[in-house]
Amino acid sequence: MAASKKVKTGLSVGLLILLGLAVFSYFSFTTVVVSGNSMEPTFANGRRLLASSAYFLVGGIKKNDIVVIKGTKGEEYIIKRVYRMEGEKVEWVFAPEDYPVDGPEFVVPKGTVFVLGDNRGVSEDSRKYGPVPLSRIIGKVVVR
Repeated sequence: MAASKKVKTGLSVGLLILLGLAVFSYFSFTTVVVSGNSMEPTFANGRRLLASSAYFLVGGIKKNDIVVIKGTKGEEYIIKRVYRMEGEKVEWVFAPEDYPVDGPEFVVPKGTVFVLGDNRGVSEDSRKYGPVPLSRIIGKVVVR
């Protein structure tokens, strides 16, 4: 009887661990599909990507990371590259259309990042809608 009880206990613990990993994965990883050509040649339209918000595993957001951002309209999301972090200067040619520029540069406000698409000729990014609050970032792309 004791061996049977140990097997049941071991199986229960194993199932709890699997359940914990499933819940962790569900809340920490997101699969997204590239829509459009603003990130070409890095990502083509229709490409599937995996993004993670588990920064303790994949590292914090930094310059040149590719991030997935919550759009302003419901379920939409945006995939862009982090060009500058808070406090860093953006050259005037990239400064947002409706933001004040102090001298020849724009300084990225606290709690935001400045993002650009890799295909700058067609990308709608921080040059159009300004810096992105960190709270809108779903995660950074970890699998390309």
